[in-house]
Amino acid sequence: MPLLDPGTKAPTFALPDQHGTIHTLAQYAGRPVVLFFYPKDDTSGCTTEACGFQAALPDFSQVDAAVFGISILDTKSKAKFATKHGLTFPLLADADHAVCEQYGVWQEKSMYGRKYMGIARVSYLIAADGTVARRWDSVKVDAHAAEVLAAVTALRGK
Repeated sequence: MPLLDPGTKAPTFALPDQHGTIHTLAQYAGRPVVLFFYPKDDTSGCTTEACGFQAALPDFSQVDAAVFGISILDTKSKAKFATKHGLTFPLLADADHAVCEQYGVWQEKSMYGRKYMGIARVSYLIAADGTVARRWDSVKVDAHAAEVLAAVTALRGK
């Protein structure tokens, strides 16, 4: 499936977090939701991105936004990653990559001439009405959380 464009209705999901708690998009209706898709737990870029969101979590709370990281590794991997880096927001395990496919981030990648399927580093901002408000492609992890926070703040009009 292709990446979702702004204005598109966001696909629903029900995924477990690092504690085994199931989260659904419907649970967060009426408030902005940030979904950042990342390739792998505890790698340098993914850690930088996740820690950036963790540091900005109080600011996301101020604008009533929910933040989720999503990758295909299991809940055990998520728990280890969260504990090691003090991540307190939900890291969702999409083990069969069904949600990644719905959001268009399950893509063919290439490294050293070898082709394989994996997660593209893409983030979505879902508006309170459940539509995609914004999408970030080929995310640069260093200032990404601040950029997303600015978009959420603008969306909320605060």
